[in-house]
Amino acid sequence: MARRIPIVTREEVAPEHLAAYDEIAGIRGRPPVVGPSSVMVHSPEMAVRANRLSEFLGESDEMPERTKRLAALISARSMDCQYVWNAQAGAARRAGVSDALVDAIRDKTQLPAMSAEDSALVTYAMELTATNQVSDEMFAAARDQLGVKGLVEFTTNMGYYRMISLNANACTIELPEDMTEPLLPI
Repeated sequence: MARRIPIVTREEVAPEHLAAYDEIAGIRGRPPVVGPSSVMVHSPEMAVRANRLSEFLGESDEMPERTKRLAALISARSMDCQYVWNAQAGAARRAGVSDALVDAIRDKTQLPAMSAEDSALVTYAMELTATNQVSDEMFAAARDQLGVKGLVEFTTNMGYYRMISLNANACTIELPEDMTEPLLPI
């Protein structure tokens, strides 16, 4: 399916939004001409704020990288977002999430045996994304693994990846030619 909204280059940005465009490019390390930032830049101030949240969550040392990637993976899969899934699955594998767990999340099959920490977080995230609620038991198990601040950041990571998945899905962002992951079975 073709992209539904145009890419905005720096030359096309209104002068009053150049600082916002440049800040997004600085946070991303490249102009926002690919991925969800290429959609959100159509609202420059909103895009800056979303990218600041992404930057904060990425730099936070409250959670290990693999925990952040679990939040991203489960969120992308819950939204059936091919673009975000492709961007995050390889990163999750490199961060230490097992191939078996990544594949089970992708294929929506039985989860492999996991550590208590992974089990608590995966169950919490899957329950929350499936029902938009979480049981007291699952909340307590995830809180026990991450602490209150860590759980808030984990949940916010999930929300961030669901937000960018909505933009990617609605605007049909193209998948990269050098995809590293199989398409989600949808």
